[in-house]
Amino acid sequence: MATSAAGDGHSGLNGKVSEASGKKLTDLPAELLEYILCFPVLNNRDIANVSCACKRLHDVCHGRGKVWEHQYKLRWPGLLKHYPQTESHDWLKEYRKRYVVGLQIRRTVESFSKRFFAEVPCIGQVLGDSFTEIESLGAPEHFCEDELISILNSDRRKNLTLKYYAKKILYFLRQQNILKSLKSFLARPPEQQSTIEGAVLVDQYCNPLADVSLQSISTQLDEIVDKIKKTLQIKNPSHPSLRATEDDGSLIDDFEQQRQVVCALNSVLYDQLQYKGNECDYYNPLNSYLHQVLIRRTGIPISLSVLYLTLARKLGVKLEPVNFPNHFLLRWCQQHQGKPDIYDYVYIDTFGKGKQLTAKECEYLIGHQVTSDYYCAVSTTEVLLRMVGNLLNIGKRGEGNEKSYQLLRDSLDLYLTINPDNVQYLLLQARLYFHLGIWPEKVLDILQHIQALDPSQHGAVGYLVQHTLEHIQHKRHPAEPEIKKRTDPVHHEVEFSVGLIMKHKRSGYSCVIYGWDPKCMMSMEWITTMRVHQLAKGPNQPFYNVLVQDGTCRYAAQENLEFHPSPLEIGHPEIGRYFAEFSDTHYTANEELQTRYPEDTAETLRTVPEQYNKLNTNSGHEEGTDPQLCSSLKV
Repeated sequence: MATSAAGDGHSGLNGKVSEASGKKLTDLPAELLEYILCFPVLNNRDIANVSCACKRLHDVCHGRGKVWEHQYKLRWPGLLKHYPQTESHDWLKEYRKRYVVGLQIRRTVESFSKRFFAEVPCIGQVLGDSFTEIESLGAPEHFCEDELISILNSDRRKNLTLKYYAKKILYFLRQQNILKSLKSFLARPPEQQSTIEGAVLVDQYCNPLADVSLQSISTQLDEIVDKIKKTLQIKNPSHPSLRATEDDGSLIDDFEQQRQVVCALNSVLYDQLQYKGNECDYYNPLNSYLHQVLIRRTGIPISLSVLYLTLARKLGVKLEPVNFPNHFLLRWCQQHQGKPDIYDYVYIDTFGKGKQLTAKECEYLIGHQVTSDYYCAVSTTEVLLRMVGNLLNIGKRGEGNEKSYQLLRDSLDLYLTINPDNVQYLLLQARLYFHLGIWPEKVLDILQHIQALDPSQHGAVGYLVQHTLEHIQHKRHPAEPEIKKRTDPVHHEVEFSVGLIMKHKRSGYSCVIYGWDPKCMMSMEWITTMRVHQLAKGPNQPFYNVLVQDGTCRYAAQENLEFHPSPLEIGHPEIGRYFAEFSDTHYTANEELQTRYPEDTAETLRTVPEQYNKLNTNSGHEEGTDPQLCSSLKV
């Protein structure tokens, strides 16, 4: 009986196992299947394959949208903020749309290197046709930006050319959006134009890839306001500014209470937080960018004044900007009755730690007398023109490198957005574009606008029109790129190859080779200025185009270069224009550069192991002598 019972029990268990084993995956509840299909190990291809297996799995994958919502979140988490949680979304449709846009963006970016390798790429000139196709997809703009950011965030040492152009496109797209915001800002009535908002727009336009927003700047200013209120509370616990809110907008009438605010502001800003004017590096553009002023606590008169008057206004004290020559100031009215003249104001020098000046003392500040017009308050637009004008002058003072040209282009764009009919700066913009060899069609538009505004400029305009038309004609019939083969007998003295990381024997800078000539190809004037004839082999030796760690491009003689003992990445903004990848000891040329130097990649790959194995061997040999040296010292 016991045996029989045991046998029956065994039989029953087998029956359950058999029954359970008959169950199929598709018999599981939909919620459980969704849970399984949302495992992180499954990607979009897996889900697509599963959905094709049968109707049941197809319905689970596509029915409620949970599975594709998970896939979307997994792949593009940064886009979720654009989808209100209170609304329902077709996540498969959104996934497909984002995926297609991503493919199109990558194709566009990849095409840039082939199309613009031989010239300075002006993204605004060339994006039109490429992005018409993308816009036709009906996708939101943030899809494009998200794909560009994903390219930039990929492996740091790879896809350098792709990243180079993705960065330029993202830079341009963000700037276009900021210009729209600036134009909208300028269209408001003057009383609705906040100085801090305008200054932030200038900052954003010059730093479109930085995380700068009005909200973040305002949050930091509110933190300073809280510190000022704490200081104020100690002096006057019943001060009306302590009860003021950000949207209150009320001003304090009592002069003594205003004075208490200004004293507390000076104490916190200059004594506690150590803000100061940058006397040592006055012409650094960072002094003009509000987010950098807040980070570095350093600025110039106008940027410090914008912060100061904004803080004062938040605390109920009205200060006005004064466009004083060579030294931007704020003024603080000291009387209520009648129309005040320049002597009824106290002038605040924010660069001088909030020092309060009389009208006469302001003249001592700059060393000469000025008319009363210079003491007048100016509008927000005039403040922005002064701020942008400072950046423009810094760009003109630059060293003629990519960074200074970019600053000059950005500041000209801003200035002409605010004041579009300024002939002087329109002509400067046309000359700059002509000098850089970019966007000739835009140059002609600018010149036409100048001629309409000021016919007396016909001489300068005519010269630029003629040469711009020649440039356009030349672009229509571009010359074939010169191909340099190392095996050519005229190149037999060339020792180094493209992609090698070198060190300059005399100047000590680190660099990477991106081109070479069998002898110096510069003008006699350059050769004389650079004292090339003082070199042992003079100009009749190979010369190399190199990207230098400090961001400059140089032309170096072969006798002045040597292999870098410890190869390192070269932090140059143009590195991606020429190279696809950094491989610890060298750079790999991109397709376009390899076309021009078809034999250099193989030479670099041959040279690098030979050179650095030799260095390692020498290093090991030197280390091997150390024990003997130590032993002899002991003896």
